[in-house]
Amino acid sequence: MTTGTHEHDDDPRNRDILISVNGELLARERAVVSVFDSGFILGDGVWEGIRLHNGKLAFIDDHMDRLYEGAKAIDLDIGMPPAALAEEILKTTRANGMQSGVHIRLMVTRGVKSTPYQDPRMTVTGPTIVIIPEYKAPKPAVAERGIRLYTVYVRRGRPDVQDPKWNSHSKLNCIAACIQATKAGADEALMLDPDGFVATCNSTHFFIVRKGEVWTSTGDYCLLGITRGHVLELARRLGMPAHEKRFSLTQVYGADEAFVTGTFAGLVPVTEVDGRVIGSGAGGPITRRLTAAYAALLEEACPA
Repeated sequence: MTTGTHEHDDDPRNRDILISVNGELLARERAVVSVFDSGFILGDGVWEGIRLHNGKLAFIDDHMDRLYEGAKAIDLDIGMPPAALAEEILKTTRANGMQSGVHIRLMVTRGVKSTPYQDPRMTVTGPTIVIIPEYKAPKPAVAERGIRLYTVYVRRGRPDVQDPKWNSHSKLNCIAACIQATKAGADEALMLDPDGFVATCNSTHFFIVRKGEVWTSTGDYCLLGITRGHVLELARRLGMPAHEKRFSLTQVYGADEAFVTGTFAGLVPVTEVDGRVIGSGAGGPITRRLTAAYAALLEEACPA
């Protein structure tokens, strides 16, 4: 059972969805890739999680920018321009008759290899592009009760090891962090940077509020979060001092509020970190104000 920000109810409509595999729309049970695919063998690929709202792809230009930058960094040719790929995503959602409450996983791998080996020159096809749209909405109860975080031993790495800016299929460090947090009884993991300052969570971005100021990490050791960026912009638009800076766990434990951001759930309050209750133990006024502002921004970006 999934907990934390990705907690959701199973939707029976997902049994009959059509999934796009290299442009071919296939029923769920037939949507498969080769055992020689680079993504299956090595986690060699990039991906995006995208929301469909009012028949539109929310913040799609930001998602395409991140996807293509990551692909270029690992020398992966997606084989089509961003606008064409975005249209393929919409084509898939239209084939499913979808409008809102939809989460899309877009996956692009290097393609099929002649033999299981890491060298990209062993790839014998073009990229594998998979689009999985599902009816999936965050449970309102999660935002109401908030989530608990646990600081794990797994660190966010330096860019000369594996650049945390890549939204790559290789997510074992985040998986290991998630496992440790789960074993500790928490919902998600809080991860530090190589110097011991707060970086991010295993699947979301982390913010604290101190004396009316909104703080998040420098961003040097985390993915270029799209919701994260919009929340920083909204805070400043609302007159809240918003900073990307280094801060320690001591400053987290003494925060007035804390929350996480992500494409799937938007903003979710954090009520506890490492057994320390944050603020009042419930979402605070700044978190609520930013949550409402983000909901309004989504409607503005994807009008009915």
